[in-house]
Amino acid sequence: MAQKNPNPRTAGPKPPFPEQTQPHPGHEGQMEPQPDYGEQSYKGLGRLTDRVALVTGGDSGIGRAVCLAFAREGADLAVSFLNEGDDANHVKRVVEDAGRKALLLPGDLSLEAHCRKVVEDTVKRYGRIDILVNNAAFQGQAVEKFEDLDAERVERTFRTNILAMFHLVRYALPHMKAGATIINTASIQAYQPSPGILDYASTKGAIVAFTKGLAQDLIKRGIRVNAVAPGPVWTPLIPQSFSADKVKEFGAKSAMGRPAQPAELAPSYVFLASDESRFVNAEVLGVTGGGVLA
Repeated sequence: MAQKNPNPRTAGPKPPFPEQTQPHPGHEGQMEPQPDYGEQSYKGLGRLTDRVALVTGGDSGIGRAVCLAFAREGADLAVSFLNEGDDANHVKRVVEDAGRKALLLPGDLSLEAHCRKVVEDTVKRYGRIDILVNNAAFQGQAVEKFEDLDAERVERTFRTNILAMFHLVRYALPHMKAGATIINTASIQAYQPSPGILDYASTKGAIVAFTKGLAQDLIKRGIRVNAVAPGPVWTPLIPQSFSADKVKEFGAKSAMGRPAQPAELAPSYVFLASDESRFVNAEVLGVTGGGVLA
């Protein structure tokens, strides 16, 4: 029987981690250890019954955990992802196992046309959008010096991580009514940026500003906007972004002595999507394991 109140420092895998040898970086199914997204632990309470949620980056990592939790809370899902079809099909299975519908939407959100198509396809299938989770992100390989952040990479990072949010919200709003929610994934990187991934960190800072400003406008329509800011999380972004030595010790310097597992992030998204947070707006909810958002 699982311990009811485990020590948070030892409740998940701790470094050192084995060498990651996946031939296709970014695919969750090839990580070791496998990220825990809550398949064996998350129990829903009907907090999102019959709502429609569009989750970007929903095939793996935090997005996969959110899709599972939302489905077990009673929501139908539209799952946007780049091209990781094996991971996305796994998400589809767990959503349907929870008795809910899953629509898979592959494609590149750095393209405005695809952002529009994702929204249109979701509405065509479900008729509306009640929850929009802007979670998809690109994080390139950490660089040694600033000059290595070339223009092509910086532009790709901004198009995927922040411009896509502008497009998705703009196209989704006509299909969202009072009571709907938008949840954006920020990061502790917005507050404690790492120079080697400064393009990524800068977009996360922009997401914080985007969240706070958008929330002030949309609350007039009865639509709440909030963000979740994770600390270190064991997701496919990690082995594709850092050297083997850094991956091996990932999360070791955090207050918890380990990275979070995606399953430990999902409840925050459920809270912000549900009626339990109806008076919460323009907030950034830190799930950092003790890292300070300041």
